[in-house]
Amino acid sequence: MKDTRTSVKTTGAAKEKAEEKYDGFTDEERSAMKERARELKASTRRGSRAAKADAEGEVLAKIAEMEEADRVIAERLHEIVKANAPALSPTLWYGMPAYAKNGKNVCFFQPAKKFKTRYATLGFNDPANLDEGTMWPTAYALTELTADAEARIAELVKKAAS
Repeated sequence: MKDTRTSVKTTGAAKEKAEEKYDGFTDEERSAMKERARELKASTRRGSRAAKADAEGEVLAKIAEMEEADRVIAERLHEIVKANAPALSPTLWYGMPAYAKNGKNVCFFQPAKKFKTRYATLGFNDPANLDEGTMWPTAYALTELTADAEARIAELVKKAAS
């Protein structure tokens, strides 16, 4: 019996459509994962004392690279965390400023431009002591830091680090 199947060639338009398919991660997500791999590699090369001093410098350098709107919020957020939760150590986490306790990230700042969103985010991870009943927020949208927002953030980071 003769095989009558023919191969199908993809046309230009169909090929472009196939290439547009979502493959699991955005370019921004892939970039963040690569940054995290670099952070882990760098932390294994440093000693613990050097890591602390270096980590804050790296966080401040990363903040300095941000676009103005994100940078203004990140700089002030950094000051608030340092003043209200001195137990938290600045660190980088997926290329974003984060603050850790006992080596575990408690909270982080996600700039709006990093993932092309309309607002920056202050997020909290599992080690944050923010539990309230059976449901509580773990991320907050930030468009600007008002006095009320700064006071709320100060309360949150104190509680998270406790």
